[in-house]
Amino acid sequence: MDTVKVAVHHLGNNKFVSLNKASIPVMMDTADPRTGHGPMELLLGGLAGCTAFDFVVVMEKKKINLTHYRVEAEGERADDHPRKYTKIIVTHYASGEGLTEEILAKYVNLSSNKYCSVKATLNCDVEIRTVLLANP
Repeated sequence: MDTVKVAVHHLGNNKFVSLNKASIPVMMDTADPRTGHGPMELLLGGLAGCTAFDFVVVMEKKKINLTHYRVEAEGERADDHPRKYTKIIVTHYASGEGLTEEILAKYVNLSSNKYCSVKATLNCDVEIRTVLLANP
């Protein structure tokens, strides 16, 4: 089983940095002015990025040259805490030689519903445990 780990460090003033295993930083904050993404924005970005990576790989295998491709994810959040997403819309914009709406639909569906681990995680129950370590 593969394990993924990130560490999130508080930098003060509602700013955080998330570091992956390779110590590549992603800034997160809720400060004004913003210098990073909010955690819920990162979740949308993870979903959009996951399906985008898979789609591009499939297009390369099918030898369809994409001239333009982007994915946008928009989420509606509940008014009450924990303010989870109640609806997410993922929109794919693509153009390329030989690309039709039928091909786009087929391979976005494959990417989104078979290969995207972020979407699969959002669609199921995940065991989440909290561990507390004071003054480690």
